Amino acid sequence: LQQFSRMNSSSQTNNLKDILQNKIDDLEKQVLSRVNSLEEGKFNPKNESEERGKIESTLTSLHQRISDLEKGQKDNRPPDRFQLTFPLRTNYMYAKVKKSLPEMYAFSVCMWMKSNASPGMGTPFSYAVPGQANELVLIEWGNNPMEILINDKVAKLPFVINDGKWHHICVTWTTRDGVWEAYQDGTQTGSGENLAPYHPIKPQGVLVLGQEQDTLGGGFDATQAFVGELAHFNVWDRKLSPGEVYSLATCSTRALAGNVIAWAEANIDIYGGATKWTFEACRQLN
Repeated sequence: LQQFSRMNSSSQTNNLKDILQNKIDDLEKQVLSRVNSLEEGKFNPKNESEERGKIESTLTSLHQRISDLEKGQKDNRPPDRFQLTFPLRTNYMYAKVKKSLPEMYAFSVCMWMKSNASPGMGTPFSYAVPGQANELVLIEWGNNPMEILINDKVAKLPFVINDGKWHHICVTWTTRDGVWEAYQDGTQTGSGENLAPYHPIKPQGVLVLGQEQDTLGGGFDATQAFVGELAHFNVWDRKLSPGEVYSLATCSTRALAGNVIAWAEANIDIYGGATKWTFEACRQLN
């Protein structure tokens, strides 16, 4: 693989990526089997934390090898041209946004995502603050529709995106009357009110991609983990207009980056075997 990676043609680079992705998929299945054995009690408690540590260390090392082999491609790409891949439903694979959120009286959250996981794609993102693990969460769990949670209050979202294709979604919200709007692929598909009205989003929390938090920065449950691919996760502290959302979904040159959280590799750390690959919205869809 290392010899293969020295070749620079685009077709060879793509072949290398396919080989590497197949390899990591195979290894992660082996690791998941081992984790299941741990959780079924086939190892005694004394060794369980040591075994879990070895598993997570192996996955992290594997991801670093892949990152090194893909380095030439990364060096030449803009900081926002990447996606996160979560290939398995686990309680250890996630990404963490380095910045927290400020106090917000309105927000817009937008992203590209792709999944065909069943039942439910899991939790694309969760934001927890001290004393409230469900301060701001997007989740599709079991056979339920996708939901947005604010301060543990819930609104059901009319998204139909679990088809293995790339979709652009946005959710906007204002604390005044708890008014929310949902957009899929640039078009408004739903709206409502009375979602946590007059509750500002609290600051100084932890923002995680790919897992639902039961405690601040942790308490992950594999059944609620996101399975799929995610890119261009951006957050604004205001309600975007329909035109601004459409510009994002169509990759218009007028599209803005989030003024609270902007999608950039330097802003995100990955753990447990989640991977980063090159992604260009609207050029490699589906």
